[in-house]
Amino acid sequence: MDYKDSGVNIELGDDASKILYKAAKLTFDNRKGNIGEIIVPFDDFSGVRAINIGNLPEGSLMCIGFDGVGTKVEIAQRMNNHKTIAFDLFAMVCDDAIVRGAEPVLIGSVLDVNSLGKENESHIEQLKQLAEGYVKAADAANVAVINGELAELGDGVGGYGKFKYNWCSSIAWFANKNKLFTGKEVQLGDSVVVLEEKGFRSNGLSLTRKVFEQKHGPEWHNFEFEGEKLGNLVLIPSTIYSKAVIHMHGGFKTEGCCKIHGVSHITGGGLPGKLGRVLKPSGYGAELDNLFEPCKAMQYCQELGNIADKEAYRTWNMGQGLAIITPEPEKVIQEAAKFNIKAQIAGKVIEENKIKIKSKGKDKEDLLFDIE
Repeated sequence: MDYKDSGVNIELGDDASKILYKAAKLTFDNRKGNIGEIIVPFDDFSGVRAINIGNLPEGSLMCIGFDGVGTKVEIAQRMNNHKTIAFDLFAMVCDDAIVRGAEPVLIGSVLDVNSLGKENESHIEQLKQLAEGYVKAADAANVAVINGELAELGDGVGGYGKFKYNWCSSIAWFANKNKLFTGKEVQLGDSVVVLEEKGFRSNGLSLTRKVFEQKHGPEWHNFEFEGEKLGNLVLIPSTIYSKAVIHMHGGFKTEGCCKIHGVSHITGGGLPGKLGRVLKPSGYGAELDNLFEPCKAMQYCQELGNIADKEAYRTWNMGQGLAIITPEPEKVIQEAAKFNIKAQIAGKVIEENKIKIKSKGKDKEDLLFDIE
């Protein structure tokens, strides 16, 4: 018996690592001439990669964050399409960084797979799809992939089909202490601009999968809905907003073109939970009467599962992946358009410490949420 017999193929593992490293190298130029420029003393996928942080100005801050794709990887496995899941991975960490007023710079990831297969039936092609998405997502976020880890864990990784995996990442971000968002910058009368999200992002997929499986069976992803397989609609990649917001805000070292008082990334907890977190230090609330509609697959899931609007807005993004609090809404909308992101004024900051939402869900209710 050898290592291959236990499900781990060292040769395939080396090939896979080289594929991911070559993809990572293509992202290094994203940070050229900026904070986070990659320095490679010698070129090898297990070699040293670092950045020069000498002579940073007073007030320079650095931190790291962590997140993962969650169960959306199972949708990619169902559709045997792994080209876009990196957008979901990068969106979760990069768009969390901009909530703080920071600039996302460097990404590392841990990819756990059940198996890379055997020489005569390997999963290298699927891995190449992941790497392809890696490069495109890094470009969309303007970050560099500096390192990562790949491991074969056998039955320790669940999912659908033969190639099962879980993908998590870390982000290193830099910020100017004087440009961080504290929540106290929010002013009464500020506008809340929302940025459109055309899919589910990477949140609430456990509920989505449960509803669709109950109604359409274990192969629900192949169900035809409005001319498309339902699985493809759920797999629509997350929009990465960080590049646009850094352009507006200025990021680590430059002056921005828009006045921004707060940013909310609409993930777990939905619009009331995430916007409420940004508003809490100011003591203010928000009235939102002009939100984007949720995508068709999200509306369909809400109808099938008889999910109340209040629950839907706590679970999914419901059509908006980011909210920006600003006294210059028209300028924010104009700048977002330069990055092919649709934005609109959703409402305004109000004195009452509540979040009021005119629902675009199935019940079209007026919703009221406490800020907790």
